[in-house]
Amino acid sequence: MMKNSKVLRDGHMHSPYCPHGTKDPFELYIKQAIELGLEEITFTEHMPLPGYFMDPEVLKYCNPTEEVIEQYFEELESVKRSYRGSIKINTGLEVDYVEGYEEKIRGNLNKYGNKLEDGILSVHVIKLEDEYHIVDASVEEFGRLVRKLGSVEKVYDKYYETLLKAIKADLGNFKPKRIGHPTLVRIFNQEYPIEYSNIKLMEEVVKEIKIRNYEIDFNTAGHRKPYCKEVYPSGVFAELVEAYGVKKVYGSDAHKAEDLGKSFDIV
Repeated sequence: MMKNSKVLRDGHMHSPYCPHGTKDPFELYIKQAIELGLEEITFTEHMPLPGYFMDPEVLKYCNPTEEVIEQYFEELESVKRSYRGSIKINTGLEVDYVEGYEEKIRGNLNKYGNKLEDGILSVHVIKLEDEYHIVDASVEEFGRLVRKLGSVEKVYDKYYETLLKAIKADLGNFKPKRIGHPTLVRIFNQEYPIEYSNIKLMEEVVKEIKIRNYEIDFNTAGHRKPYCKEVYPSGVFAELVEAYGVKKVYGSDAHKAEDLGKSFDIV
């Protein structure tokens, strides 16, 4: 059993259908969850991207295609029937907010929404003028972003501004109400350390989450990242979450079965 017995749910996990994950089958994730004593889990595979806003060769490793996501839904429904009565399993998606593609994202959510029991809204991509950049792609890409914008602080500003747009965006009736790894921009903080000073902007983000009665993905994946070594959120952002009483749902962001429930005992 995990040390933190209060955590009985993992709300953020991927699947064998994730192109940048592993081929660990659903059953392996589920058996790990049962062994840890969890009562509920959500598979949140990435929703297909809303368009080719970057090099298609790069994007094909990010999210499943529309054809593949249908296979995800079909197999997961079958697996859920096999484990009915043993553990609560939710069908979900992690929805990528991409600035300028709101209409297409809304269309995809309308397409898949009736199949969903849970979901996460995340920002991985920021738009600079007419170009899009993946914030967590690599430490080298993050360095290019820093040079392009002029400072680490300006990269953080752009990320939180984009997160605020995601929270406010009209994405229809099936828009997820949980904001994924809200301090993901800190994924390379060991290489690009900063005491981010724009508390006003972070507070605006947290207040907007609270006003809308949304929740956050309290994501432990950053603790496993060599350039991060902290959960999302940590520091001032986490303090603001506590101060405003924003609801947290723990998520491992597991891309392999052995990471399910990881680090829940340290938070």
